[in-house]
Amino acid sequence: MENKLVMNGPIVLVRGAGEQASGVGWALAKAGFRVVMTEVAKPLMVRWPVCFGTAVAEGKWQVEGIQARRVEDPRACEGVWTAGEIPVLIDPDLEGLPVLNPSVLVDAIMAKRNIGTKRGMAPRTIGLGPGFMAGVDVDVVVETNRGHDMGRLIYSGTAQPNTGIPGVIAGFSKERVVYSPKAGLFKAKRNIGEQVFAGDSLGTVDDGVQAEDVYSAISGVLRGLLRTDTPVAALVKIGDVDPREHEEYCWTISDKARTLGTAVLLEIMEHPLTEVYVLKVNRQ
Repeated sequence: MENKLVMNGPIVLVRGAGEQASGVGWALAKAGFRVVMTEVAKPLMVRWPVCFGTAVAEGKWQVEGIQARRVEDPRACEGVWTAGEIPVLIDPDLEGLPVLNPSVLVDAIMAKRNIGTKRGMAPRTIGLGPGFMAGVDVDVVVETNRGHDMGRLIYSGTAQPNTGIPGVIAGFSKERVVYSPKAGLFKAKRNIGEQVFAGDSLGTVDDGVQAEDVYSAISGVLRGLLRTDTPVAALVKIGDVDPREHEEYCWTISDKARTLGTAVLLEIMEHPLTEVYVLKVNRQ
């Protein structure tokens, strides 16, 4: 018998469908919420195998047993939910918001700033990371900085400021992340899941004049790498080398994404849905 995911709960709109947003979408979908995710037309996703946003390019994409499907119109979401899937809509400006009319809106773009989310967009609004003020921009902020407070729910104030320093994994921080040396078109030379060594070329960035190689600074498993033919700006994250050398980590949701997804699910469940529905009706 097919074990199809049942998604018939309240609608939750998740802005963004990258790595951390996908952890949120996955947790909420498993809990039965009707999750819809929005993305830009050409999203930048280093760990694209575990991003529902990959459905933008592929049409559909599965992450840990849950499938996402690109839709062209918000009215198509109901059929996707019935199939036990997450609809992904190319709608960065939320033009489909009046049609979707979500009970909860989660900004998981991880832009380190608020690029347009407002409390009035849904009865309950949640923002991930710095750039949001709880009680002003959104109802709740979720701490995204690694450490003791990661996943903490903030009801007054802001998350910790962006440090610009990648989290430490097996003693490595900045060294494990690969950035574009200039703006141009990225061409991948290696594949996610491969063993790489310090000094290996992972790809090139071509600005139309010259192609410049991009090298790994450490040895490990290539956990993330932008897809080939992706246009990038200068100093954009394009790769992630994991010194722990567990290939299986490349294909599963990270500890951080799971923590953030669990935190958002907890926040929603802590507030009676009847309360959300009453607010929703009153705002219409």
